[in-house]
Amino acid sequence: MKIVLAYSGGLDTSVILRWLRQNYDAQIIAFCADIGQEEELEGLAEKARQTGAMKCIIEDLREEFARDFVFPMFRAGAIYEGQYFLGTSIARPLIAKQMVEIALAEGADAIAHGATGKGNDQVRFELTAAALAPDLRVIAPWREERFRKQFPGRAEMIAFAEANNIPVAASAAKPYSMDRNLLHISFESGMLEDPWFDASGPGARDMYKLTVSPEDAPDTPEYMELEFHQGNSVAGMKGRGVYETPGGTILHFAHRQLETLTMDREVMQLRDSLIPKYSALVYNGFWFSPEREALQALVTETQRDVTGLVRLKLYKGNIIVAGRKSPKSLYDAKIATMENSTSSYDQGDATGFIRLNALRLKLRATIHSKTESR
Repeated sequence: MKIVLAYSGGLDTSVILRWLRQNYDAQIIAFCADIGQEEELEGLAEKARQTGAMKCIIEDLREEFARDFVFPMFRAGAIYEGQYFLGTSIARPLIAKQMVEIALAEGADAIAHGATGKGNDQVRFELTAAALAPDLRVIAPWREERFRKQFPGRAEMIAFAEANNIPVAASAAKPYSMDRNLLHISFESGMLEDPWFDASGPGARDMYKLTVSPEDAPDTPEYMELEFHQGNSVAGMKGRGVYETPGGTILHFAHRQLETLTMDREVMQLRDSLIPKYSALVYNGFWFSPEREALQALVTETQRDVTGLVRLKLYKGNIIVAGRKSPKSLYDAKIATMENSTSSYDQGDATGFIRLNALRLKLRATIHSKTESR
């Protein structure tokens, strides 16, 4: 039997690699997608081979990740439940897609992942596999009773790794898990499971890699410019879980600011009404679904004129718009001005508009007045 395993080199996937080899009598191909983890990839291939993999495949998917997954999602303005930038969610369909391609090319019998039976990642991996290779078997060790009995907790996994000479770094000094890519870093487990724990306080500040707390931020603002073409950022002057998504936060804010200048109001309202649905599809693993593709086609149409430059001021954890301009701008100073001018807008036209909109309100007030007088 041959299995392609989504492998990160951490405690869970290292133990799972050896466990799969022993319990399935299988050859294991470890696969890691390079989507911006940086130093986490150092020595990964050798570590996988030492743990028992027949080979380790590491593929640089950073460009595809940004072009075909992150940018389409940001064009849609997607934020899940009003606050989550979907940094982990959007990476899973790409990783699973590549696993499927490797499994088919290598003649593998199955793919496997280390997602637990409690979380959403299992759904994202497996729905992608179902959409792209419905006959390919998916193995999820955390959902197998024999695996859970052997590893009821982290201590048993560490002991197994030590007994089997599996090279993993597990430390009580960092009692949380971390998942990193080009877009963001997510931190989960450990002390973060307590909703009363202050994740911005002194006890957590050494955890962050991409950001600093407002208390530690510089006292002078920093300016940056982001250039957009049809909704995609093409240039910039700088390039209960807890999430670090500084680039994504800035990109989302700048994109929205440019849309207010270039997008028709009714079109924006229509697109915005679909954001909860689009975000839920990404979050729940339906990236390769026909409904997400249909929504994406509408989003692409809305972004045709979202082209221009946004200047931002970054200060103490805040993003402040400091200027916008676009060759596709819908803003017309001659119409917007409050000064007397040769404007193409006749202020007297508002009279008829107001009368028409007031008609039903007046009728309602008249009826209520008659009813109360009886």
